[in-house]
Amino acid sequence: MASLGIAIVGAGMIGAVHRRAALLAGATLRGVCASTPERSREVAEAWGTRPYASIDDVVADPQVQVVHVCTPNAQHAAYARAALRAGKHVVCEKPLATTVDDALALATLARESGLVATVPFVYRFHPVVREARARISAGELGPMRLMHGSYLQDWLMDAQANNWRVDPAKGGASRVFADIGSHWCDLVEWVSGERFVEVSASFSTVVAERSKAAAQSFTAAQADAGTEAVTSEDVAAAMFRTSRGILATVTVSQVSPGRKNRLWFELDGATGSVAFDQEDSEKLWLGGEHGSRVFLRDPNAGSAEQRRLATLPAGHAQGYAQCFEAFVADTYAAIAGERVDGLPTFVDGLRAARITDRVVASAASRQWLAIPSPAATSPAS
Repeated sequence: MASLGIAIVGAGMIGAVHRRAALLAGATLRGVCASTPERSREVAEAWGTRPYASIDDVVADPQVQVVHVCTPNAQHAAYARAALRAGKHVVCEKPLATTVDDALALATLARESGLVATVPFVYRFHPVVREARARISAGELGPMRLMHGSYLQDWLMDAQANNWRVDPAKGGASRVFADIGSHWCDLVEWVSGERFVEVSASFSTVVAERSKAAAQSFTAAQADAGTEAVTSEDVAAAMFRTSRGILATVTVSQVSPGRKNRLWFELDGATGSVAFDQEDSEKLWLGGEHGSRVFLRDPNAGSAEQRRLATLPAGHAQGYAQCFEAFVADTYAAIAGERVDGLPTFVDGLRAARITDRVVASAASRQWLAIPSPAATSPAS
């Protein structure tokens, strides 16, 4: 296949991650569109490409086949919609949209267009996560009994730290759950094969005021520039019930000191358990009644998908970057007409929007609420 021409819209931390993965997958970067024309020119010079003044310029470029949307959340829907309507394939950061209606419209548009449209739920691409899924699918754990875990970060623990995600006008009605809780839910549903049908959730804002000085994601706290009230959640806790009555619990935080990016889950079956920690991602813990063992990522062991994604020799650590690279490479392979396993699409982005919407509503009402089934969240419904 000829090199795909791509454009990146949004030039923050995650935009740079997209750029690197795209280049490694063989794409040609045609240009970048940042928050302002001045910022676009600055980033374009650093990246050795052309600047776009607006999303209209991006989608009008005939040399662009794929648009990577890496902007603040509130812009995702409009930019992804513009790209799809212009006949471009789309990689859109999560959340796919800040409302369910917008997410449904995008998933429907993607289906009707026949274009490839994906969302970076990239933790699916850890090799040992694929191993966990294969073992559960093969029945090695027996019937599921309990699912639990957490996703913890600390980059907003300080009141001096701030970011556009804190502002609901830019980030949406939910911050911590939409940003990282959605990753946990996508991963656990996909690995386990279970589907959440009910939720009871609670939110907490533990840093009531933050510095007005904005910062890039995951950077050091800024000098004091006055404060502003915080209305988005710092911490979320949720209990889910699946369609088969299995309970699942998750704690999500961006204010947990020392936890940089700890996505952890344990899935307990009748005869065995598996546990995964994203900060120790070379290992899959396998538990049994008479002892436990650890499966190590290895291109010469385990399931076919584990072997495919284990691109480095055993003992040579892989991590988040390789997950993102595999996700982008599989997206481009799908554009070329290949069938790839586990590629998260706009339908998965819609599913995440549905779950987040119900979590937010449950936290507000303090009630158990139903979550529409995956069939009910499909674009065709």
